[in-house]
Amino acid sequence: MADPVHFITTAPLGTRVVVRQRIPGGLTDALGFLRSVSAEECVVETRDGLKTVPLAAVVAAKEVPPAPPRHRPARPA
Repeated sequence: MADPVHFITTAPLGTRVVVRQRIPGGLTDALGFLRSVSAEECVVETRDGLKTVPLAAVVAAKEVPPAPPRHRPARPA
């Protein structure tokens, strides 16, 4: 498996990614667009806002395809 930190640090900004990181008590994912990368962290723009992920906590990362279009809920008849 490729090194996830290497992937993050070489992926073009704007790439849609999922980044899995270790947190106290388990793991969590940040799914969205890669907005910035430094030697210590990356920032992913998710639906809930910007998420800063320390590179030292990253356990997996990959590019993901575009999100499917959202559908409006059906209107009651």
